[in-house]
Amino acid sequence: MSEVAFLFPGQGSQTVGMGRDLAAQHPAAAAVFAETDGVLGFPLSRLCFEGPAEVLTDTINAQPAILAASIAALRAWEAMGNVPQPRFVAGHSMGEYSALCAAGALSLADGLRLVRERGRLMKRAGEAQPGGMAAVLGLERTLLEAACAQASQETGRVVQVANDNAPGQIVISGDRTALERAGELAKAAGAKRVIPLAVSIAAHSPLMQSALDDFRRGVEATPMQLPTIPVVSNVRACPLDGVAAIREELVLQLISPVRWTESVGRMASQGVATFVEVGPGTVLTGLVKRIAPAARTANVGDAASIAAVKTELA
Repeated sequence: MSEVAFLFPGQGSQTVGMGRDLAAQHPAAAAVFAETDGVLGFPLSRLCFEGPAEVLTDTINAQPAILAASIAALRAWEAMGNVPQPRFVAGHSMGEYSALCAAGALSLADGLRLVRERGRLMKRAGEAQPGGMAAVLGLERTLLEAACAQASQETGRVVQVANDNAPGQIVISGDRTALERAGELAKAAGAKRVIPLAVSIAAHSPLMQSALDDFRRGVEATPMQLPTIPVVSNVRACPLDGVAAIREELVLQLISPVRWTESVGRMASQGVATFVEVGPGTVLTGLVKRIAPAARTANVGDAASIAAVKTELA
């Protein structure tokens, strides 16, 4: 088989019902959700399985919920046997914590505590400095960066590229006034669409700066070890080369763009021809098809996909 990479989704992939059939059919997945409830001290599993959606979507809940659902899917798949050894793992934004857990750099319990705190601090930062995000379709990154720079200069407020997701799909983030102006400039430069996202925070922008010191203390206090599988960084788009680099990555990621296009491209250039998205949804699968059209893709997110993945990877 060709080289394989495992990808883990970030916030936005959560849906009510995620993980329910995994927990019902796979003891290994049920154990992940049971541990999650014990670590957090409340039944997050019930929120994943039953909702309500507005509570699940709250960033302080969504982040640990996606982590739990992703690791539950991975453990259920591993219990079925014949799981390929990945050449790399990577996660999109919050999904990077799932990747670190999968690679053994973080325990599930410590990962859950960290992302819960990450969500709390991001929410607090967003309340102190409200902002927003918007997806820009059909414009090259250099032109969009120029639009953001001009909007920041005109308004005196922050807006920047937040997620370079795939060719023709880039998310910008920042102050709402600057964000609106950047969208206007992007359209004038040839963007096909500018779509405001249903979020109340400006993730991966300097408006998260107020969260950094408190989050850094949490990261420094969390036990970590060298990953057993190379973890490709969101911030640098290359494998993290030590525990100190992982700690710095997790802090800087709050205010730095997610370089997803470069990350997937790097893995493909290192011989990865198959990308498996592990966790809820299929967002990353769609991005891979735009970044590396020749690559094979598969998904492991529910009981049916685990049953099917052996055939897909044959």
